[in-house]
Amino acid sequence: MDIFGNFAKFRGDKDKRKVREYSDIEFSYSELATEAIDKVEEKSHLGFTSHLKLLSVLVFTALVLRLFVIQVVSGSANQKLAEGNRIRPRIIEANRGLILDKNGVSLAQNSPSFALAVYPSDLPKKKTDRLAIYQKIADLTSLPVDQIRTDAEKNGLSSLDEIIISDNISHDDALLLEQKINGLPGAYVATKSIRQYVSGSGMAHILGYTGIVSTDDIKNFPNYYLSDRIGKTGLESQYESALRGTHGVEQIEVDSKGNITRVLVDNSNKEPVSGDNLVLNVEFGLQQATSTALLNGMAAGTKQSGQSVTSGIAIVMNVQTGAILSMVSQPSYDNNLFSTKISQADYSKLTSDPTLPLFDRAIAGVYPPGSIVKIVMASAGLQEGTITANTSMVTPAAIKLGEYNFPDWKDHSYESTDIERAIAESNDIFFYAVGGGFDKIKGLGIDRIKKYWQLFGLGEKTGIDLPGEAAGLLPDNAWKMKTQNTPWYIGDTYHVSIGQGDLLVTPIQMLRATATIANGGKLLEPQLVNRIVDHSGTTVKEFDPRIERTNFISDSVIKIVQQGMRQAIVSGSVRSILADFPIPVAGKTGTAQFMNNAKTHAWFECYAPYDNPQIAVIVLVEGGGEGFDIAGPVAKDIMTYYFAQK
Repeated sequence: MDIFGNFAKFRGDKDKRKVREYSDIEFSYSELATEAIDKVEEKSHLGFTSHLKLLSVLVFTALVLRLFVIQVVSGSANQKLAEGNRIRPRIIEANRGLILDKNGVSLAQNSPSFALAVYPSDLPKKKTDRLAIYQKIADLTSLPVDQIRTDAEKNGLSSLDEIIISDNISHDDALLLEQKINGLPGAYVATKSIRQYVSGSGMAHILGYTGIVSTDDIKNFPNYYLSDRIGKTGLESQYESALRGTHGVEQIEVDSKGNITRVLVDNSNKEPVSGDNLVLNVEFGLQQATSTALLNGMAAGTKQSGQSVTSGIAIVMNVQTGAILSMVSQPSYDNNLFSTKISQADYSKLTSDPTLPLFDRAIAGVYPPGSIVKIVMASAGLQEGTITANTSMVTPAAIKLGEYNFPDWKDHSYESTDIERAIAESNDIFFYAVGGGFDKIKGLGIDRIKKYWQLFGLGEKTGIDLPGEAAGLLPDNAWKMKTQNTPWYIGDTYHVSIGQGDLLVTPIQMLRATATIANGGKLLEPQLVNRIVDHSGTTVKEFDPRIERTNFISDSVIKIVQQGMRQAIVSGSVRSILADFPIPVAGKTGTAQFMNNAKTHAWFECYAPYDNPQIAVIVLVEGGGEGFDIAGPVAKDIMTYYFAQK
């Protein structure tokens, strides 16, 4: 006779099973106690039988009272435990924030999609039954069984987290799949969204992409779920906290197979909140024009050098605010490949490509700057008094130091040269003298040169709002002794004074150095995002111009360097490209040798208008040849588009 039946019926079938389990345990203890007493009686032959029987009654009564406490007094808690097995929270995914250009053009948005997912806790506990389910899923998706098993069980079989097995399923395929998996414990079709990006125009390095959270991501973001996507690179990563949004939650009731039977009305249910949108300083039309101009320049470099030119960078910056208006690194890639689980074939193709399409050269590539660094050298020499506006000299074709020869890139020995003309014609001999000393010019020396490199922001990250930025390299005596175990020589100073030797910079660093000359001496922090707005359009955060350093170069020095850069356009090294441009431009060419002087990078930096600076442009064509006839035309095409829109 089941004396606990009435309690069990009141608590439900699951509770009844629990009561039966408890009662079986309690009765087994009672039987053992009675058996022990009987044995004592038999062995003792004493006359205390009645007392022992009384003791056994007391023990039995205590056990009954204990069971009463478990079943009745603690019954409410046990009922909640039982309900935990059939009621669970279901996450409602929040829409990720959009990424828009300065005019509201959508660059990254969300597209509805579906995914095949499993709840590990609802999968059969018996291994053979689970494997049968994995095989069924494999037959439906063409995915390897081992991969399905690994994904499903990566967080343990007790996990309540949703695990995505296959994503980017169309609506029609999702309806069909839902029918085919009907009755499979733990498997279901989930409603999701995937990221869609504007492809081409070099936007991938700016926007980045998202991916399923990894184990390392969970360590850094413990409130994320295994089915969540997180920004991996670019702005998607940099502004993850703003873009993500807040997931909603609803309580659902499921049957023994994990099938949803109903959605419960519960105070803990919450609606999802969409992530905030990013509005960029980038203008997509200018980005397209920048990309086209750069690709044309790379093609011209291929034609000139006779070798394939596959890489280049072009960036446009507002010289008054630091806003990045366009930024292209080529080659690029299609970040839509990462919107779902990228195939191994596609991923291997990207990572094994020798041109490194995933690498953002604009902020992470380091290069010898060549002659474009001469605007920094000129500023340093004038500011330190090593030279003045009136310092002039007749420069020889080369400087000889013992067995070493330091030539000019062309013969400028026919007449006297001052600093403005040295900038305009990129006179190497004059800048050898400014840096290391020659004739009547004493020279700065490497320590003072490095001081001004640093003041202009070289050798450090610019702070642009993207992950993965490089710092470059500023060599000096201490560095050379540490890395090469040899002292610094005057020849080393000569080399770095014209942007060669061991000096390495990033394109974004040289762009803001150019902007610093253009705006009168303000070193600005580059900024891609203009403001963050919520889903209703209300501004959450606005990014004002950030001045990192100012007043380190006098106005008179800035003016002299500006005039030298203007002469470079009017009568100097790039006059054939931009002398007739309708907007007055100031600029500087650069041709940097690398690979043991076997090849040269083509550089060009400029700003415009000369008399009222608005934008600065930096162009680098890797292995492209001469700066004036490869990189210069790229900048011209970019400025043609920009000022036509104005």
